[in-house]
Amino acid sequence: MNRESVQSSMIASLGYEADTSILEVEFNSRVVWQYYDVPESVYYDMMNSGSLGKFFHSNIKGQYREAQVG
Repeated sequence: MNRESVQSSMIASLGYEADTSILEVEFNSRVVWQYYDVPESVYYDMMNSGSLGKFFHSNIKGQYREAQVG
């Protein structure tokens, strides 16, 4: 999956696959996680949020199935 580099103290890059509704998050530690069944609107809301880390903790973590992939 292609990811876009982002400016965040917690997250290095984000990617989203609309066909599968998978959000991929690469953290600054270089660990990569995928979050499943994430609506595309949530991805866009995250990309446009003032703080990616705060958005992640409030709206992604613990809300969707997840798996470490890298």
